[in-house]
Amino acid sequence: MAVSPESPSAAASPAPAAWAEGAAAGGRPGPVDAPDIRLDAGDDPGERMVLNMGPQHPSTHGVLRLVLEVDGERILKAVPDVGYLHRGKEKVGETLGYHRYIPYTDRLDYLAPLANNCSATWAFEKVCGIEAPPRAQGIRVICCELARISAHLLGLGAYAMDVGAMTVFLYTFTERERLYNFFEYLTGARFTTTYTRIGGVARDAEPGWLAEVREFCAGFHHKVDTWENLLTNNRIWRLRNEGVGVIPAEMALSYGLTGPILRGSGVAYDVRKDRPYSLYADLDFDVPVGEHGDCYDRYLVRIEEMRQSARLVVQAIDRLADGPVLADEPKFVLPAKHDVLTGMEQLIHQFMLITGEMDTPKGEVWSYTEAPRGEAGYYIRSEGGAAPWRLKYRAPSFVNLQVLKEILPGHMIADTVAILGSLDFVMGECDK
Repeated sequence: MAVSPESPSAAASPAPAAWAEGAAAGGRPGPVDAPDIRLDAGDDPGERMVLNMGPQHPSTHGVLRLVLEVDGERILKAVPDVGYLHRGKEKVGETLGYHRYIPYTDRLDYLAPLANNCSATWAFEKVCGIEAPPRAQGIRVICCELARISAHLLGLGAYAMDVGAMTVFLYTFTERERLYNFFEYLTGARFTTTYTRIGGVARDAEPGWLAEVREFCAGFHHKVDTWENLLTNNRIWRLRNEGVGVIPAEMALSYGLTGPILRGSGVAYDVRKDRPYSLYADLDFDVPVGEHGDCYDRYLVRIEEMRQSARLVVQAIDRLADGPVLADEPKFVLPAKHDVLTGMEQLIHQFMLITGEMDTPKGEVWSYTEAPRGEAGYYIRSEGGAAPWRLKYRAPSFVNLQVLKEILPGHMIADTVAILGSLDFVMGECDK
């Protein structure tokens, strides 16, 4: 599904010559060629400067440091420097064990904690050799897609504000606030949800909540249309994004990029379609794909992904099965919270599982899901017991940031802001 809009209306205000030439040639200017940054014999090294952009900088959206070698406003060389958080999440998982690790997943991609919860529990269930019941799987799909919408709303709003479009930020945060109200009602928390459990979810979704979420998602595409009216054919927005930060498909694949960045480069890879998990094989949705791999295409892909996520939520609610939300696997699954609070046997059972009296099968598993920022994967090696012997998390933001050293040279410093916004990374998972 290509996502390339028509060129701006000819009735718009006169465009600069360079922009007009690009529009005449097909609606978009060509990519910026990166220069050879090696010093020639006649070059004066004194004309070049090394600047630090970040790690505390409004447009880096986290503690990312960019070491930029510049000639005036032109970037000659860029080195991304990560690792300022040193969170140690993988070692935490190996120490605390499967059940107690779930709250820590809230703090990975902290803009989509429900997606992190689901990704981890799907991996842990593979280790245990169990599956959550159908109703729990449906609720997880609803949570993952709502989390994707929420993450893209913040990404789009902050991205637009970075390049000067303040109004869009206000619109997207209004809708994100509604989603946080939904999260709070379902999980008891707005931000750090810790909602999933091995074998299911912490509590069932009530019919009234499902009805409100369905109504929100059924009309969501009209709100996306409003934001597109503000941005998609806005001449300034297109000038700031078209032909900027081009990532060819070959480069994206060679760096292992995933998510909207890879799809914006024309590669139609989506884990939900290509390697379906949970209920995604039974749901109908399209995978938006770009054509040029620039900032503008990445914006278009995320815009359409929000529409498709809302479509998925409506389908998941309409097909939501009846039944329990926790699997009947007492060797691995915690008792329901209500039972723990009212029954001594259930309290003892939970205490035993949490404190380590759980013996998982030995072996290795690899589990991956389509998170808002790309493929989130877990490699787990189990030697038995209640904790993994080795836990490795593939953070999409960490992988995606590698490409900065390739695409920033040749651009202006101001373009860096647009490029960073289009990559939509979260340092919480990058510095895991």
